[in-house]
Amino acid sequence: MARNIITGIDAGTSAIKVVVAELKDDRHLHILSASQRNSSGIRRGYITNFEDAAESIRAAIKTAEKMAAVPIKHAYIAVGGISLGSVKAKESVMVSRADAEITDYDIKRVLDQCEANTSNSLSNKQIIHEIPLHFKIDNNNVPGRPVGMKGNKLEAEVLYITCLSQHLADLIKNIELTGVTVDDIIASPLAASLVAISKHQKEAGCVLANLGAGTVSIIVFEEDIPISLEVFPIGSKHITNDIALGFQIPLEEAEKLKVEFGADISVSKRKLNDIIEARLNDIFELIESHLKKINRNGLLPAGIILTGGGAGLFSLEEIAKSSLRLPAKVSTPLPVQGQELNIIGNYKDQVINDPGWSVALGLCVWGMRDGNKKSPILKSFLDKLKFILKRWFKTFLP
Repeated sequence: MARNIITGIDAGTSAIKVVVAELKDDRHLHILSASQRNSSGIRRGYITNFEDAAESIRAAIKTAEKMAAVPIKHAYIAVGGISLGSVKAKESVMVSRADAEITDYDIKRVLDQCEANTSNSLSNKQIIHEIPLHFKIDNNNVPGRPVGMKGNKLEAEVLYITCLSQHLADLIKNIELTGVTVDDIIASPLAASLVAISKHQKEAGCVLANLGAGTVSIIVFEEDIPISLEVFPIGSKHITNDIALGFQIPLEEAEKLKVEFGADISVSKRKLNDIIEARLNDIFELIESHLKKINRNGLLPAGIILTGGGAGLFSLEEIAKSSLRLPAKVSTPLPVQGQELNIIGNYKDQVINDPGWSVALGLCVWGMRDGNKKSPILKSFLDKLKFILKRWFKTFLP
């Protein structure tokens, strides 16, 4: 019997992370290996040098293959970085049937109208996720899908998660240069959300912030649905740069000071703390501004959950609480709702206890739920730079 091997590749600005897992039954995901290599040729989430990026990705894949003792031929890939974004659209159509009963055809029509409504704001961009937020029938909100209900006018509001077409094509081409076939493309914040936050947090309302090296991405959940996504061009590397300038020291030493803040260090801890806190306040001000823009500032009971490679910074939770006036917690990958993650070998501490692995592990969870079934709206992207995924978000919610 063929083994069901699932691979997730998170190609970030500072590191390439590869997780290889095996699905042995419907409720167990066994982690076979977890490999990490420094990134080259990638800046703020997009490819700047094909040869360098391909080499760093290939090295991480080869190490993961050796550790797992299985070949990697297919993978789920995260797309993130500064080119990732979102846009909302709202449209309505008249119900087509004479008896006013709403059908799947009516839903398709209204969703098509919503997508058409975004054309002016999607120049050079590609939709990678289509997430219906809510429907209305005759101006009245209805829960879930309104198929079978009756009314004269059907309205929908949809969140589209997008990426620059060129950046998406470059990422796919770069992965395939290593000999790996891309099974699916998933936005990094969505992948991380599958393991970094619980269903209860999503239902209550929360914001997941992924602190990467070159960017900070946030995704806001309410009633178990993502309602907004934003990426800011600032990350933990900016903190390293600030420390280097503040103490006039090499970047390598500045990075060590940032990571080992709690240890015995040869510089003023007070000054170091002030430098780190100033840059973190800048980041949280950007997040607060976005929450104000969508009218959610101070209104998310589950608060802010912090993940990503920069989530281990000293006093991060306290600074987040003070800046956003919200509960704050640094998250690590956690057991997925309704699924047991059975970690084997020496990778439990590496993957489960480090928030920097949330995206790569989330990709494996996505693959576990996706299985061999592809969404009927998975389109060929060969004629449009490669391929693109649009799927109902409910297919991977717990």
